[in-house]
Amino acid sequence: MKSDDDETGDAPAGFASMTAEGAHAAAAEGADAVASAMDEGEAIDPSLAAGREKVLHAQQETAHELSPAARALAGVTAEPGVHKPDPILVADQVSRRFGGLTAVDVHRLEVQRGTITALIGPNGAGKSTFFNLVSGFDKPTSGTWSFNGRDITGMSAYRIARLGMVRTFQLTKALTRMTALENMMLGATAQRGERFLPSLLRPSWKGQEKTIEARADELLRRFNLAHMRDDFAGTMSGGQRKLLEMARAMMVDPALIMLDEPMAGVNPALTQSLLGHIQALRDEGTTIILVEHDMDVIMSISDWIICFAEGAVIAEGRPDDIRSNHAVIDAYLGARRALATDGPDGESDGGAGR
Repeated sequence: MKSDDDETGDAPAGFASMTAEGAHAAAAEGADAVASAMDEGEAIDPSLAAGREKVLHAQQETAHELSPAARALAGVTAEPGVHKPDPILVADQVSRRFGGLTAVDVHRLEVQRGTITALIGPNGAGKSTFFNLVSGFDKPTSGTWSFNGRDITGMSAYRIARLGMVRTFQLTKALTRMTALENMMLGATAQRGERFLPSLLRPSWKGQEKTIEARADELLRRFNLAHMRDDFAGTMSGGQRKLLEMARAMMVDPALIMLDEPMAGVNPALTQSLLGHIQALRDEGTTIILVEHDMDVIMSISDWIICFAEGAVIAEGRPDDIRSNHAVIDAYLGARRALATDGPDGESDGGAGR
């Protein structure tokens, strides 16, 4: 049976002509409607699924309008290691070697505050390893990095999370034998009841627990998971677990969220919903870094793109810069995804097919 949260209505037509805010709102509504139908095993209106490409196009046309930080990048040179006006994350000379294999060799990388920054590159390029290093899940061979101006080199992952820098994983880490609400509440930090002695005195943490539960319920509603509040996480679809993990990351009110392949294994309807949520977080001031292989998604929502190859950064820039960068085309995109340019006779002399 559908819950009230599922009654989102049909996806509106004419996305391309909508305002940025309208396109994103419509994307979230249409996605949630299709996702609910798929999860309930109902027949899906083909027009809703077909609308994904229109939504992606509309988001690509309006993404930069929504991001003041993206406008701040307008004058930044598209080259590896370039300095940003207001970086929230800075990595210097970071390397990671496994025996004779160099998995990461980043000379300089800066992430602009308040933007969606995408890391792209072929499998084995070092993107997820770089994620693991800067988030505290792995130790570097060399190098330093800072977050919000504070050196966090070698800091434990839980301490980095407490500072407001959190991450999700390609394979979701939901605790399958706990409910969605319980998974959410685990994400809150500084819980008095987690310490041994205070845990024995229920009145000392009961009020805080109610506040945490209210925050968890608010986020479950925001991510359209309120109807699964008391369901075990193990009963959720892969896409719903992705949403749950993103919502749980928000329990610490982070300044920066790192998303490792958030669209992997997610049906097109939930992809549409995830896109809307990611952009909404950016618009509220949260910095997003994501690793993703879906280039339609990357080009539609990213303010800045960084391309890895063989552990190193080979290119940086705005989506149009990356489309036409020959190093990126050779290493990753391929000629068919190159940005088409018009020849002297007005005909395209580049392969821009998708």
